[in-house]
Order: sequence, then structure tokens, then C-alpha cells
Amino acid sequence: MCGICGELRLDGGVPDLGALTRMMEKLRRRGPDHGGTYSDGALAFGHRRLAIIDLSVRSNQPMVDAELGLALVFNGTLYNYPALRRELLQKGYHFYSDGDTEVILKAYAEWGEACVEHMQGMFAFAVWEMQRKRLFLARDRLGIKPLYYTFTANRFLFASNVQALLAAGGVDSAIDTVALHHQFTLHAVVPAPRTILKGVRKLPPANTFTVDREGRHHLRRYWALEARRPPVAHSAEEWVAMVGEALQKAVQSHLSIADVPVGVLLSGGLDSSLLVALLVRAGVEDLRTFSIGFEDQPEEKGSEFEFSDQVVARYHTQHHKFVIPNDEVLTRLPEAVDAMAEPMVGQDAVAFYLLAERVSREVKVVQSGQGADEVFGGYFWYPQMERAAGSDLERFRSHYFDRDHDEYLHTVAAPYRGDDHTANLVASLLAEPGADTFMDRVLRMDTTTLIVDDPVKRVDNMTMAWGLEARVPFLDHHLVELAFQMPPDLKLQDDGKFPLKRLARGILPEGVIDRPKGYFPMPALKYVRGPAYNFMRDVLETRACRERGLYDRVYVNKLLAEPEQHFTRIKGSKLWHLALLELWLQRNVDCV
Repeated sequence: MCGICGELRLDGGVPDLGALTRMMEKLRRRGPDHGGTYSDGALAFGHRRLAIIDLSVRSNQPMVDAELGLALVFNGTLYNYPALRRELLQKGYHFYSDGDTEVILKAYAEWGEACVEHMQGMFAFAVWEMQRKRLFLARDRLGIKPLYYTFTANRFLFASNVQALLAAGGVDSAIDTVALHHQFTLHAVVPAPRTILKGVRKLPPANTFTVDREGRHHLRRYWALEARRPPVAHSAEEWVAMVGEALQKAVQSHLSIADVPVGVLLSGGLDSSLLVALLVRAGVEDLRTFSIGFEDQPEEKGSEFEFSDQVVARYHTQHHKFVIPNDEVLTRLPEAVDAMAEPMVGQDAVAFYLLAERVSREVKVVQSGQGADEVFGGYFWYPQMERAAGSDLERFRSHYFDRDHDEYLHTVAAPYRGDDHTANLVASLLAEPGADTFMDRVLRMDTTTLIVDDPVKRVDNMTMAWGLEARVPFLDHHLVELAFQMPPDLKLQDDGKFPLKRLARGILPEGVIDRPKGYFPMPALKYVRGPAYNFMRDVLETRACRERGLYDRVYVNKLLAEPEQHFTRIKGSKLWHLALLELWLQRNVDCV
């Protein structure tokens, strides 16, 4: 797990090595163990390493194979690299390291663009072809690893986060009005290739991108998720058994590919608790688990320790429990915002940031339960959509959008108003072929698009801010492909995630399995009052916010006057949405 960056000049010039240094500095926390650079004429690479596999210097990057004429920077982990390595050895390739990085170089030499189709894991990487003077970039199927870029007439820049691109200089940081509509409608999800900034784009998941030094380029999608029933029908028991086998394989592969200890972020929910049970069944005897909690509010507990403690008691893990004072949440919030590659309104981002800080002192790799709710239908709004009438868009929008378009037009100032971009995008995504039913289409869109830029990105950014690698077995693409053959009504049984609940019977406490769906409790931010309200108000009343002119001040004043009256359909604070974006712009754009 690492941070990568690079520049390809398109005007006959040479890369700005000062800009490369500045980019690498913005990636240092993603890779604290080593930094390296490589240049070849119009191309320069930078890399920051978090050493997880083959801890020796032989796997430092950028990695160059002069015999093959290739150079590489890579962020991620290939869980099937031992098998690929054996296959490539049989084809005559020679290896001087023992990690997964060199496997990518040989795989590209053997299969070219199609190398990604042989890979299982999470990855974002760039390969430079020395002879053809061509740059190849790739991102994993489900977008677990990030890859941002800036493309102008003179140069092509790429990096693992937006901050690195901005540090390079010359990036158009004006607000993208289409992305702004998504920001305030889809819980701050801005689907690829857009970002909130006009000059920054991101490679979509399951895509490769090739560009040469004349600027000629092409994008290729190499994988698409289908949600169709298999030719042979299966019983519920058969589906549960197949899911159990695939999940056990995913957990095992995500465990074994590491030369350092692996822990689990144990929230106390079904998903992370099931990971603990399966890891112990896989033979892990000294499993380390980590939970975080906050001070209680009158309306809500600040932790889920009562559930995580039950799992720890059953499996005798080496458990670490962290309690964060509420006043520390607001104090540390700006740090978490600095670590966001894009503005994220999920309040548990701060919790993940504070948890990762403490976990990184104990281990370098953890497994996390992200993806299970989207793949197996765990959210409360899915049944609501299923029962609703109307078109696909109407059924989805009425239970998911943060704001309808009319309200959006009152949220932002006149220069930022426009068409209903989010409705147009969602309608097109739901209309893509390869899904049998409405709920198939919803779950597929959630898994391949919306999750990428919400919980998955959140976990990557907050853990990598502390040099901690987070692995997500529920997003193993083989498991996901299997799950999307399953009838969605089976997933939605038993209030959602029926296959996982059935698998958990007998290996987890019943109270953990049957508890209502929980969310990372963050009372200090969830209740918009006292210090939290003052914090948001102060951000929105700064001179920077007023001069930016992004928001309609009448709308802002309405939210400030009634801070606990304006929530989205899925319980998000509309005031927090505005304050978070403004704070992100102040800390990540205005200061450049």
C-alpha cells in the first residue's frame, strides 16, 4: 500500500522535478517507509512506500526492469500474485524480488493492457514503456484504490490524492458545477471521472487509461458487473453455502498475502464480527481487534462496545478498545478534513481517522467490513425502494437523494445552478444493461459507483493517513460476482443481508446477528448543537465562505436558524454538508 504520482510532458519538455517532490510530500503519510523517484525524458515517477509484502529493498519503487524496458509505480495489493508469479516463471520470466510489485511488471510485458484481467486485488498503478514512450494506468474493478489525474495541453499529471496534484501547481481549482450537484444530492459522492474541481479527474473503477507523449489517449473498461440469475436455480441453503465458501476464500487470501500481522476493525456490527469469526476459523490464533467509541449523548450511546465485547469474549482476540472524548472530535476534525482526497460528509470519517491513528501503532494491515451492506442489501432504504412505485429513477430518488433539484437550486448561488445532473446520471446508470430487476440495478449501481466514493474512499483515506492498509474482503470481485447472481429478494430477507446472517448463526452471538443495523456513532457531530453547531456556523460565516459565493445566503441562514430541523432522507445534516465542503475548500484549495 503506497502513494504514487507522476508527470508526462506532452509539449516536448521535461518534467518539473520540483513539482514531483511537492507531490511526494503530500503522499508521505500514505507511504512512510521509503520514497523514490525515476525519470526518463518526458516522464517522471514518484513513489512513497508502505512496506507490507517483501519488506526488503528489492521491492522498493519506482521499480525498473531495463531488460523489459518498463518502469512501474504501484499502490495496492494483489492477492493472487503467488499464482501469477508461478505462471510467469513457467513462461520464462525471471524475478529478483519476492513481492507483488514485480509481478505487475512481468504481467504487463506478457499480456499488455489485458494484464489487469489476470489480477485479483486492489490496485492503482502506472507503467511506463521506455521504447514506445507510452504511459499506462489502471485501477481495480471496484475502485478500492484511488487514482486522480490532471490532463492539459502541456502535461499529464497523476497521483493518489487531489492534494498532491494541487501541490504540483497549475491545476484548475474552479468548482465543477456538475460535480457540485452530485456533492449535495448523493451524500458527497461525485462519481468518476469528475471531482469537485474542474481540473482534477479520476480514473473510473475497472478502467485502464493509455496516453503517449503527444497526448493521444484512450480509455478502456475491462470489467462489468452483471446482476443476472444463473442458468441453474439454487435453493436458499445452496446460496448460503456458496457465499460462505467464497467469503472464507476472500478472508483467507486477504490474510495470507502480508509479511506483517493483520488485524480487524471490529465495530460490533455483523460484518466486522463475521470477519473475526472467519479469521479464527482460518487458523489465526493471536488475532488483534480494534474498536472505538465516544462519549454518550442523552439520545444515543457513543459506542457499540456492548456488541464488540461479545465477539471478543467468544474468540479471545487481542482486543484494543479506544474511547475518544467528544471535545477531541472537533479539535481533530480539521486534520481529518486535510486527509480527505475529496470532501466527504460521512461523519464516521473522523472516527476512522482517530481509530486508524491508534491502530497504526499496533499493526500495519487491517481487515474491514466495508461493502457488505451494498453487496448483500443491508441498508434500510432498499426495502423502501423495492415497495415504491414509479420509474427506476423515481423509486431511487424518493428514498435516497439528499435534496430534490428544486431545493438544490435554493442551496447554491445563481452562478452554480443548472440542470438536474444527478437525476440524469442516476437514470443512465440504472438503465445500463445486464441486470434482471430493479433491485439488481440499484445494488449494482451502489456497489460499482456510489460505494466507491463514500465508504470505500473514506476508509482508504483515513487509514492511509496513518500508514495503515485497510483490506475489504466483502469486495473481493469473485465474491461480488457470485452475490450478484443471487436473487435480490433473498438478500433482503430478514431485514437485509440474509446470507450473512445465516452464515453467522452458531458462530456469532445472537445479539450481534439480530441487532438493528447500526452506524458508527458520532454524537459530537450528529447532534447539531453546542460546540458542533458553533463550529459549523463559524465556518459558514468566514470571510472566505462569503467571498467564494458558493451558497445562497438565504438558505444558509435558514439552516443556521433551525440546525436540527433539516436532515436528508438518510438522516444526514444539511448544515453539516455545507460546512464540510467549505472547510475542505479552505484547507485544501485556498491554501495552495
